Amino acid sequence: MKRALTLFLFPLFASGVFGESVSVMEGDSVTLHTDAELQGDEEIVWRFNMTRIAKVIRNNATYDAVVRFRDRLQLDNQTGDLKIKKFRVPHSGLYKFEITSPRVSSDKTFSVSAVSGTGVKPVSVMVGDSVTLHINVPDIQRYDVILWRFGQQKSPLAEINRKAGIFNTSDGPDGRFRHRLLLDSQTGSLTIESIGTKHSGLYEVDISNSSSRYTTHKTFNLTVSDAVKPVLVKKGYSVTLQINVTEIQKDDQILWMFEDIVIAEIDEAAKLFYIYDGPDGRFRDRLKLDNQTGSLTITNTCTTGLYEQKISSRRHAIKRRFTVIVTGSGLSAAAVTGIGVVDLLLVSAAGVLVALVIHYRRKISELERRSERRQPLLPRIRNTIRDWKTPRRER
Repeated sequence: MKRALTLFLFPLFASGVFGESVSVMEGDSVTLHTDAELQGDEEIVWRFNMTRIAKVIRNNATYDAVVRFRDRLQLDNQTGDLKIKKFRVPHSGLYKFEITSPRVSSDKTFSVSAVSGTGVKPVSVMVGDSVTLHINVPDIQRYDVILWRFGQQKSPLAEINRKAGIFNTSDGPDGRFRHRLLLDSQTGSLTIESIGTKHSGLYEVDISNSSSRYTTHKTFNLTVSDAVKPVLVKKGYSVTLQINVTEIQKDDQILWMFEDIVIAEIDEAAKLFYIYDGPDGRFRDRLKLDNQTGSLTITNTCTTGLYEQKISSRRHAIKRRFTVIVTGSGLSAAAVTGIGVVDLLLVSAAGVLVALVIHYRRKISELERRSERRQPLLPRIRNTIRDWKTPRRER
C-alpha cells in the first residue's frame, strides 16, 4: 500500500554535518534548495555520498556521468537548486552542495530517503467522468504554497498561497478548463469535472512552504478515453460492467450505484465486499461482484437506467457512468460487435425506426460476407427488424 510522504526536520547544529532529513515516496520528485542569492561568479557543486553528480559555473549547469541518476537530475542554473525526478531507493543517501566564490564559501547537507511504494500509476478515465487528484501529504496546513500545473504550461493551473491570500484556479491559456476545476482548500486536491480528451496529459503539483529548503513534486499521467457508449443487453440476459483495472489496489474503495442508490460496495483495505437488494428489492439475487477486479454483473437484466461507479484511493478518485439499455428482443452481444456509438443511441430513441431498418439491412449484407461462425446471427437480426416494423403493445 502506498504510504504518504513524511517529512522529518532536524536542527542545523553544524554546517555540513547535520542537515535536513527528507523522505520521498518512490516515484515522486524532490527539489533541494540552496537558498543562495547568486551573483553569477559562484561555483556550485552537488555531491551524492561524496561523489560529484552536478555543478554550476557562471550560470552554466553540467552533469556527471553517474549511471543511477541518468536523466533524473535537473539543475536550476540561476539558483543552483537540484531536482531529482522519479525518486527511487537507489537514490537514497546524503546530498551535499558547496558554494564557493571570491566573497563567501558555504555548504549544506540533505539526508534523502525513499519510502517504499508502487510509484505514481497512470490514471485512466472516460469522457464525461470526473476525477480527483489527491496529494496525500499529512498535516497539509504546514504547507502554504501548492501549485498545480498541466503539461508544459508555465502558468499555474491552480494555486494556493496561504500567506499571500491566493486561492485560484485557471481556465488555461486556451480555456479548456473553464468551469471544470475544483480546488480543495483543506487538502490541496484538484478535481477535474466533465473531462474530455483534451484534458489528457501530465499534471504536476509542487508542495512547499516559505521556510522549506525543499519542494516535493507529484506527477499524474491522466488518460481520457472517448470510447463512451451505452451498454445494450437483451431482457433477461446478464451484463457485466467493467471498471478497467486488472486488480484492485490495497487502498481502493469502490461503490456501485443505480440511480443514486448504493447497490454494491468494496473496501479492499478492510476486506469488505457487499451487495444490496435495493430499497424495493429489485436487485435481489441478481448481482455478482468480482472481488478481484471490482466489476459488477447484473443477471436476469430487466431495468434500464444509469449505473455509476466510484473508485477512490489515496492518489485519485474516479467516477464512471454506464447507461444500460434493456431491449425486449434486442441484439446479442455478438451482433452488437462493430456497431458504433451513434447506432447504440439510435436503439434507445423512439422515433428513428426507419433509419434503423435501413442501417441493419446494410449490416445484414456485411455479415453475409463474413465467416461461417457469424451466420447464425443473421436470422436473429432479420427477426429484430421485423419486430420493429410491427408495432406491439408494451408487456
